[in-house]
Amino acid sequence: MSSPADQGSEPVGHLTGKCACGKVSFEVNQPLIGAAYCYCKRCQRRTGTGVSVTGLTQPGSFTITEGVESVHGYEPGDGGFDKYFCEECGGHLYTSHPENPDILAIRMGALDQDPGIRPLAHQFTDYAAPWFPVPDDDLPKFPERLDWSQVL
Repeated sequence: MSSPADQGSEPVGHLTGKCACGKVSFEVNQPLIGAAYCYCKRCQRRTGTGVSVTGLTQPGSFTITEGVESVHGYEPGDGGFDKYFCEECGGHLYTSHPENPDILAIRMGALDQDPGIRPLAHQFTDYAAPWFPVPDDDLPKFPERLDWSQVL
């Protein structure tokens, strides 16, 4: 299995990002562990698209640097990850495990720069929209949530 560093460029050690209106900014001060495509219905409804891409952060590396008072969360209550977004523009920023906030993934589209890694897997493929099928590529496919230990 390839590692994030094997995918064309070196992982970036310091990343910044923001919401669509710029009211909320964040930084990640260590390279991302990995990234994945998600096809779950929650991501489809949250984004209005067929897929979402998130990057898993190293514990303690994520910080809101501006606009923390504008960050709001949605807790699905069914074991799904909590979702965080800007109250002003609705821009999605990150998601975290409901029982372990150290497990946190940022929305790759919110980044200001190329993180130097590419998605390693497709997850929740059983829920892919018929109008946006999972591509036939060499990445592993998981019908439900992926287990990062299988792709890193």
